[in-house]
Amino acid sequence: MNELKHTSITREDLLFTLRTLMHSKDALGFAQLVKRTHPSDLVEALEPVAPEDTAALLLLLPAPARAELFSHFTAKRQDELLRAMPREAVVQLFEHMPSDDRADLFNRLSDEARQKLLPALAKVERDDILKLASYPEGTVGSVTTSDYVYVAPEMTVAEALAHVRATAPDKETIYVIYVLDQHFRLRGTVSLRDLLLAEDKATVADVMRRDPVFARATWPRLKAAELIRRYGLLALPVVNGGDKMIGIVTVDDAMEIEKREDASQLARFGGTAALTTTGSADLDILNTPFKRMFGVRVFWLVVLTFFGILTSTFVAEQEDLLSQVIVLAAFIAPIVDMGGNTGSQSATLVIRAMALGEIKLKWRDLWLVIKRELPVAAALGVVIALLEAVLAYFSKGVGTDVLLVVGLAMLACTALGGIIGALLPFAARRIGTDPATLSSPLITSIMDLVGVFIYFGIAYIVMGDSLIQASGA
Repeated sequence: MNELKHTSITREDLLFTLRTLMHSKDALGFAQLVKRTHPSDLVEALEPVAPEDTAALLLLLPAPARAELFSHFTAKRQDELLRAMPREAVVQLFEHMPSDDRADLFNRLSDEARQKLLPALAKVERDDILKLASYPEGTVGSVTTSDYVYVAPEMTVAEALAHVRATAPDKETIYVIYVLDQHFRLRGTVSLRDLLLAEDKATVADVMRRDPVFARATWPRLKAAELIRRYGLLALPVVNGGDKMIGIVTVDDAMEIEKREDASQLARFGGTAALTTTGSADLDILNTPFKRMFGVRVFWLVVLTFFGILTSTFVAEQEDLLSQVIVLAAFIAPIVDMGGNTGSQSATLVIRAMALGEIKLKWRDLWLVIKRELPVAAALGVVIALLEAVLAYFSKGVGTDVLLVVGLAMLACTALGGIIGALLPFAARRIGTDPATLSSPLITSIMDLVGVFIYFGIAYIVMGDSLIQASGA
């Protein structure tokens, strides 16, 4: 794991230095800058830089340093950089990246890109990628890295230390060393401190700690994070169904798992998780395919539509003798509520992306979210509007003009609610307020007001004089 590198350089100075290095193509200068600057600071400074220019800068670095810096970029940014790099540089990335990071990257490649990449890799790396990439998203195996140090129980302490020195440079952590038998089954652990303090002639079996805590590759990944937190581990060994050790989950991986789990709980609270038991991945406002984004969200909106119809039917049944204006009033609640429901979904997805660091308060990210949300909100509006009109017809038997008003109003409120919900977290961040506490109640208030204007505005346009006369009477 990287040690924290302190630097007094400001973000603006860092960006200026990076642009100067890009222009001059000073490989030595960039390598020195990378050594004295923390990767997180470099990644943040490079955010506004075009992927092509960032890739050109990365290519100035030796392959190991390039892979280390590349692994700190977000998944979305990595995908952009990959498309801007030549094939040889891509192969080098897969050769030098941490094994869990490259497995994640491999899973995001298209089938064609995978077929082109695999033959260019050494067999050991190819087998390792395919092994880790085979575990489903959400399992311990999907966040496991094979960059760990192991020794045999029959080794002497002196032999074990020599083995650690020879194999440690490219490993994720060396503070805990794993003791494996000839079949790669986990027999125990030994700390680097214990090895250094033990007699040279003692065997590893004499100083190791038996029956270590471990996780199975098929367990939910949150279980690994819980074990690491409970027992204060720096890394947790992971075994497969045959009890062979396949790798470790590190403490920083556990922190990322819990961070994503917190964001997932927020998404579920917002009503964006599907009622399935397949363990599917969470929605991502920027990367989830349109079909899945639409399918998961429309499910909840359809459920809420039926609740809205029940409410409006109950109100209408109490007004059997009342005029057409009162019939329209029966639809106010489900229409404005649907705008609030759609807005809450959009806001929740944006807040989740902000919590994970995928979206920041930038015009570029704002525009990406708008482009992403517009077609989804429009499609949701069409489906819910049609459903509302059909249910209104069969439950209340209202006329064509009322159905048209209800359908158009539902379409407008649902689509507008999605857009407003996506924009409000940005507004909350801009004024320095927590989006999670502001967005939901504000969406409800806005859509209550805007929804009424939209609804009766459409009613006057469609029904015209007859509605005015009915309301006047």
